[in-house]
Amino acid sequence: MNLWSKMLTALRGGMNEAGEAVVDTQALRILDQEVRDASAELKLSKESLVAIIAQQKVAEQKVEALVGSITEYEGYALKALEQKDEALALEIAEKIATLENQKGFEEEAVNGFSTSAARLKAAIASADNNIKRLKQQIDTVKATESVQRAQESVSQRYAGSNTKLQTAMDSLERIKQKQTLTAAKLQAAEELQGSTAEQSLQEKLQQAGIANQGQQASNVLERLKNKQ
Repeated sequence: MNLWSKMLTALRGGMNEAGEAVVDTQALRILDQEVRDASAELKLSKESLVAIIAQQKVAEQKVEALVGSITEYEGYALKALEQKDEALALEIAEKIATLENQKGFEEEAVNGFSTSAARLKAAIASADNNIKRLKQQIDTVKATESVQRAQESVSQRYAGSNTKLQTAMDSLERIKQKQTLTAAKLQAAEELQGSTAEQSLQEKLQQAGIANQGQQASNVLERLKNKQ
């Protein structure tokens, strides 16, 4: 593979990644829209099911009416036969045959509507369950995303807080060191001031002849003589 082909491959890969990033960003919005579209289609399917069931009921009513008419004309035919009126009985029989054909057509319609309704009910139930599961998954994803965003925010704030906290701790340590140094200076000044005051008092006592002025040379010489 030459350099130009590699560049094209890398470009296509980058475009795919960018496209996936956009799709991922809009994933929840896309899923919400898909759920709304599926719910709208499901609503239309339920309306269609209602229409099919209504047509089935109409067909069933027609079948019941035809059965009643057939029974009625069969009675007429029997009476015509009792009266030996073959022509009338035949005409009535033709009417009965027409009614029976109509009844058969309506029964087929009833069966067709019943089969369609059963299939549509199963499809609606399956779609309804799928939509419910999808909604639950979306709710779970939304909740998870909210929690993760909160965790990410806390993590970022904690990282920033750690930096700020470390800076504050460093400043505190410097303040403590300065305070320790200042305390040491104050203590040294107090000690120096006390030493100076004590020395000044000792000099005053010596000048007044009150304090012991230490050993005199004559006293030391006398002591040495006594040791001989």
